Amino acid sequence: MTTSIRNITIIAHVDHGKTTLIDNLMKQSGSFRENEVVDERLMDSGELEKERGITILAKPASINWKDSRINIIDTPGHRDFAAEVERVLSMADGALLLIDSAEGVMPQTKFVLAKALKQGLKPIVVINKLDKADQRADEVLNETFDLFVSLDANEEQLDFPVIYASGRSGWASNEIDGLRENLNPLLDLVIDHVKPAEFDKSKPFAMLSTLLYADSFLGRSLVGRISQGTAKANQQIKAINLDGEKVDEGRLTKIFRYEGTKKVPIEVGEAGDIVVIAGLEKANVADTICDTDVDTPIQATPIDPPTMSIKITVNSSPLAGTEGKKLTSTQIRERLVQEAQNNVGITFSENDNKDSFEISGRGELMLEILLTQMRREGFEMTVSPPRVLFQKNENGEKLEPIEEITMDLDEEFSSKVIDSMNKRKGKLIDLKDTGKNKKRLIFHAPTRGLMGYTSRFLTLTKGTGVINRIFHSYGKFEGDMEGRRNGALISMEQGKAVAFAIYNLQARGEMFVTHNDPVYSGMIVGLSPKPGDMIINVMKGKKLTNMRTQGTDENVVLTPVRKMSIAEQLSMLNSDEALEITPNSCRLRKAVLDPHERKKLSKLSEAS
Repeated sequence: MTTSIRNITIIAHVDHGKTTLIDNLMKQSGSFRENEVVDERLMDSGELEKERGITILAKPASINWKDSRINIIDTPGHRDFAAEVERVLSMADGALLLIDSAEGVMPQTKFVLAKALKQGLKPIVVINKLDKADQRADEVLNETFDLFVSLDANEEQLDFPVIYASGRSGWASNEIDGLRENLNPLLDLVIDHVKPAEFDKSKPFAMLSTLLYADSFLGRSLVGRISQGTAKANQQIKAINLDGEKVDEGRLTKIFRYEGTKKVPIEVGEAGDIVVIAGLEKANVADTICDTDVDTPIQATPIDPPTMSIKITVNSSPLAGTEGKKLTSTQIRERLVQEAQNNVGITFSENDNKDSFEISGRGELMLEILLTQMRREGFEMTVSPPRVLFQKNENGEKLEPIEEITMDLDEEFSSKVIDSMNKRKGKLIDLKDTGKNKKRLIFHAPTRGLMGYTSRFLTLTKGTGVINRIFHSYGKFEGDMEGRRNGALISMEQGKAVAFAIYNLQARGEMFVTHNDPVYSGMIVGLSPKPGDMIINVMKGKKLTNMRTQGTDENVVLTPVRKMSIAEQLSMLNSDEALEITPNSCRLRKAVLDPHERKKLSKLSEAS
């Protein structure tokens, strides 16, 4: 074993360069052979992570440096995956707080730093991306210090070391204009500043399960830091929950530790090290995995509650089963239960018939990622409009989740954006001039009004604005909010849409279908500019005459259909609508497809 182990986590706002920095740390510390082919953003191993350029799951890696082993845990930067960050911090002895030298302190920086300070960690501040032309490292350092003060950091935490770096170029320096050779100064600083935690190796083995992976060969693999004693292969172990009740028992079949990003089997795991163990079938995240003699659980960090939920049922449209392979409620239920077990940020509930499932999460992106993963696995399902989860205070008053929104935009767009936020009950908290005719606006607004707002914001700022949202608190219920004003254009029959019909209907509103797209009765094929739904026929073909002359047919030119993400489509839904998701398509539809049934239901609701 190496002489000392340091466990550090890298925390930052989304896209501030955590994963790229880890790539270069591993390359420079000799984790790879000279001729080894190494992917870019190595830690983002998931398909969706690589596509979107974001970290979704926290992942450990390890590097050896000067007689020490540094376990590095990469964490997500997006607010919706904050539950991952909260758990992972309990494994760390120290933290690297990465801040973009141009963007400065952002909402997620504030969130992750608050959690790290609460755990008693003493962060190292890394001002990253110093190779940017618009870097303002000195100002960013002052902003960072103000942030530490505002979060009630103690004196030790306020005396944080600072290092300047460019993760992409692979250098770090103690001075802004210092030597820019390699990342050695950062690794040396980690060894000097982060003191390895002291653990009692004489006590019986115990560790808190922090991450869970499903492995096709080993079954459930639990990741955590050994808090006491040593873990040996083949020893008898058990799992106890936070109340001390036994939930599982078995034999520790395999122990792994990380060498680079690879898992390497070992015979003995020592206290203080981050290991992966296999052998238990029911143990879960936040359970204590321990020797059979241990009865006291290790306390886990409580996770913030979810703020949004969606209902998922089987796909009941006439086109069900034409694209996907996993169609039954049993298959959907098993997948959602598995997700709730692996992801502590998600909660699962079901109705008595076990055919309708409610999934609650931290925000739109978390739910969208789950639905995207499921459709790629071959699932078909119907999803209800997202619902915000309310709470009540001691006086019985209704409370709703309020988010803090930070927007960076050109000055010319600020009045339009402020007007759009006022309609969503947003309150302007701060307005700063950031130079070069740019403004930073900070709002507090209810989550209800922000569903799908990102695309609206990008339209208002002509794609140049940057928006960041983070959960702020539960606040007073802000009253009724205006829903979608546009009525739906609903298909009359089942079949395939025809270009001639769509061309003549384009004047009625925005169309979501194009020539040859399958449609069915009750499917929403477009939006009308006026309120009120309208049933239309998108299958009406041109009647042909016997006499044809050259030039009588005009070219039919259709307006291109707007490509929308799952989050955007969910945000458009009214209470009587749903979204059909299949591996190749997402279709907006009425919850009740039959027009006569819809009329009956609307009359009943009016009467009540």
